Amino acid sequence: MGEVEPEVSIVYRYLSAAGLLFLWCWIKRLPLVFKLESHRWFALMGLLMFCLNYILAYRAQIYITSALSAIAFSSMLWMNILNARLFFGLRADARIYLGAVLGIIGIGVLFGPEIDDVSTSDGVFFGLVLAVTGALMASFGNMASQAAQKSKLPVVQSNAWSMLYGGLLTASVALAGGHAFTFEMSVGYVISLAYLTIFGSIIAFGAYLTLLGRIGAHRAGYATVMFPVVALVLSILFEGLSLDVSLVTGFTLVVAGNILVLKSPAGLEKTRQSEQR
Repeated sequence: MGEVEPEVSIVYRYLSAAGLLFLWCWIKRLPLVFKLESHRWFALMGLLMFCLNYILAYRAQIYITSALSAIAFSSMLWMNILNARLFFGLRADARIYLGAVLGIIGIGVLFGPEIDDVSTSDGVFFGLVLAVTGALMASFGNMASQAAQKSKLPVVQSNAWSMLYGGLLTASVALAGGHAFTFEMSVGYVISLAYLTIFGSIIAFGAYLTLLGRIGAHRAGYATVMFPVVALVLSILFEGLSLDVSLVTGFTLVVAGNILVLKSPAGLEKTRQSEQR
């Protein structure tokens, strides 16, 4: 919400988030010293999740609407399924594929009106390429995080170091691009930066990557489908967005997909047994 270059704002966001996380670790006396091999994971996560992912996503929205960006980024669900199979040999069962299909269709229905109004210009195509590439970087970052957690690296400290590396790497990109490190003291910019630092970075990634470690990237990736749905719910509550058939239908499809993706096989078996009784 300001006139600061996207890369520069990313630097402010993640260096601030890293600083707060390091302070939290110091207060809670969490260990911060790790071996060089661990720092390789931290640097890789920082490059993929907190640098390239965000640079591409922010730049994409110069050319495309947030609706198209949300749809493009939701492709990370499929990327996580394929990458989890490629890197960890994890095979998603039929219900996860069905849930993914329902989720993507639901997103398309939700944003159908906006998609119809979009021109197929070169700028829009370029924006979509940037957004999808950003989603791919984020998916690779998910794989790195899952591998790091398999190596018993803690999420909080991993995020602190990764966000530090991500912020420094983005600063290098910003300097190479000749972007001035300005700071806008407007209320809107400061509040939006603080919100994204605390809630959008520290809390959100702490929660998401913990979930990823528990249920796997191929299932946790469904969260990317839920992001725009939550945004629409907030818009209905606070911005006066009116409910219509497309919103209700799309929301229902996404929630149905969410249930299929997250419901465990044991839970499905219990449901079948109770229905038979």
